[in-house]
Amino acid sequence: MSANSSSTAAALALIADDMRGMDAVIDLRLKSEVPLVSQVSQYIVAAGGKRLRPALLLLMCGVLGYRGEQRFNLAAVVEFIHTATLLHDDVVDESTLRRGRATANEAFGNPASVLVGDFLYSRAFQMMVEVGDMRVMQTLAEATNVIAEGEVLQLMNMHDAGLSEADYLRVIRSKTARLFEASARLAALLAGSSAPVEQCCADYGQALGTAFQVIDDVLDYDGDVSEMGKNLGDDLREGKATLPLIIAMQRGTPEQQEIIREAIETGGTDRMPEIITIVQQTGALGATRDAAAQEATRALEALQVLPQNQYSIALRDLASQLLERRS
Repeated sequence: MSANSSSTAAALALIADDMRGMDAVIDLRLKSEVPLVSQVSQYIVAAGGKRLRPALLLLMCGVLGYRGEQRFNLAAVVEFIHTATLLHDDVVDESTLRRGRATANEAFGNPASVLVGDFLYSRAFQMMVEVGDMRVMQTLAEATNVIAEGEVLQLMNMHDAGLSEADYLRVIRSKTARLFEASARLAALLAGSSAPVEQCCADYGQALGTAFQVIDDVLDYDGDVSEMGKNLGDDLREGKATLPLIIAMQRGTPEQQEIIREAIETGGTDRMPEIITIVQQTGALGATRDAAAQEATRALEALQVLPQNQYSIALRDLASQLLERRS
């Protein structure tokens, strides 16, 4: 997220101590008597990233004034669940590059990645049970289940050139936005917030997560591989009909539609330069960014109901500047 790194850096600076508290929990709970478990877990956790999901939980705790120790534990739980999904995702997608270095499956093999992903899921559930709050467990259990459904749905949609915008949004709301939503909701649960406040937190998280994924899909056709840390065209290679391609199919000439359809159905990237040109010429990138802008606006509207302080300002900046994201 280089173009809006100032807003991200400012938000993360606010919760720097909290993130260190979460890191201490992660270090403690990644320990295993099985060396490979610790090795693979540390490898992917050390890969970095902005850790937006636990950061969202910690920032929302700041908005709501919750300073209890459980925020560190649940932030770590969220990061474990996300890390587990990455491990499994990269195996399913046969990805070789993430955040500028080899994926865990590339470095350690598919079996290790899948099994260590299982370890992280189960460790996360151990930790959430320790919180002793049924609503917390319900939120995380439902989120994890919906994410898994989203993964299966995406698998079913692979190489489907007829995928609709509604079907696309259903996948990303399940697969990506749901953990953002859960992260924000957990802060409200920890803070003992009212139902309306809890819903506004959840709405912010879902909208932010949706906008984040939509922009991510733009970058597969309009990004800098050196900044992104992944290969351009990966989505197409996997047969994913993302929003830029769906809109380009709607707006393109019959010839352009056929080029995109064939690429989605075969996972072929031989004509990637042509496809990028089509996506640009049809205005699909701009239209996709507009769709992300609508989600960002929805996130900002949800924030207006919440207490106004330095944390809510940071969340506002995250949503408004997300649209400038280039990596």
